Amino acid sequence: MTMDPIIPLIVSIAFAVLVMGSVLHRARQPLIIGYIGVGIVLGPHGAGIIEDVHAVERLGEFGLILLLFFLGTEMSLPRLLSRWRIPFLGTLLQICTSVALVYLLGNVLGWPVPRSVLLGFVISLSSTAVIVPVLKDSKEFDTEVGQDILGINLVQDLAVVPMLIVVGLFQGQTGGGPSPLLQVVGVGLVITVVVILASNPDLHIPLGDFLLENDEAQLFFAFALCFGVALITNLLGLSAAMGAFLGGIIVGSSRDMKWAKDHLHPFQILFVALFFLGVGAVLDLRFLFDHIGIVLVLVGVAMATNTVINAVILRILGLEWRQGWYGGAVLAGIGEFSFVLAVLGLRTGVISDFAYQLTIATIALTMVASPFWIRLFRKPGRPIPSPS
Repeated sequence: MTMDPIIPLIVSIAFAVLVMGSVLHRARQPLIIGYIGVGIVLGPHGAGIIEDVHAVERLGEFGLILLLFFLGTEMSLPRLLSRWRIPFLGTLLQICTSVALVYLLGNVLGWPVPRSVLLGFVISLSSTAVIVPVLKDSKEFDTEVGQDILGINLVQDLAVVPMLIVVGLFQGQTGGGPSPLLQVVGVGLVITVVVILASNPDLHIPLGDFLLENDEAQLFFAFALCFGVALITNLLGLSAAMGAFLGGIIVGSSRDMKWAKDHLHPFQILFVALFFLGVGAVLDLRFLFDHIGIVLVLVGVAMATNTVINAVILRILGLEWRQGWYGGAVLAGIGEFSFVLAVLGLRTGVISDFAYQLTIATIALTMVASPFWIRLFRKPGRPIPSPS
């Protein structure tokens, strides 16, 4: 009797995560680093136990969709919108500043405008998958400062849509992709749903009475909603992850889905791990080792620049300097959607294959470095105060 090859793969991943997790726990380091490390070790550029790069990339996309869904279930939409000034103005200022700085650098280095704008977009996005665990571990997820930081991160995710359109316009690629008009309709639909949810924090959904009496049905309804809304937003030319986030908000706002909300955490742990395994597996170790010097310089410059930009913007918008520096450090790591932008840049010829490999290596290492970087700006035993 032949064994399905997926079984030893699952055993290898689980064992590697346990071993690396145990080591990191003793060293008091976040498990995110372990997940990425396992992906590197088992991936196509490591031991080769995970061989299919495209399957790994799809696994990462799948994990990101579910990660955003779980985040949506915990999001207090009325609370976020009540403090709209910092998330929306902060994101706008931060993206514009990042693009302007990279554009000036590009002028010195002789880069074409599309490349400068794309790389400015890439470094402006922060990592949801890093920020959420950090805020939860520090007990700041539900604080005003935590909600401001998370709000900026979520608005950045929404900003990915116009970023993708701009990159496509630079290379005339929009004709083969989603219609910009369709995307505008999609954004309008998303905004409409958000307004409805914000005005109905205690939402009653169809089949609510049935769901209240059937715990299993709540679970399947939650995942059907996650992927159903993700499918709709994807058909409208928007991010599937954005749709999953919206589906999560619907579940989180519903009074009929309490059991599902209380029992989704194990799934969240699993799919966060899958996402970071995917990040580690796509890293080309040979390229990373051959160019480790320039990659480390880029990581340091990106982390320091993002911290300063965000700290100054948060201070301008009313936070104290201590809050601003901490918020800047939390937002410093480059985000998941930057991988999407880098792939589009490669496909449209905005960046070369060398620049693409350099970009994804830098993005991944900022994720690894983020937990350590954040600790430099957070004094033990001293919580970050909320704005007065």
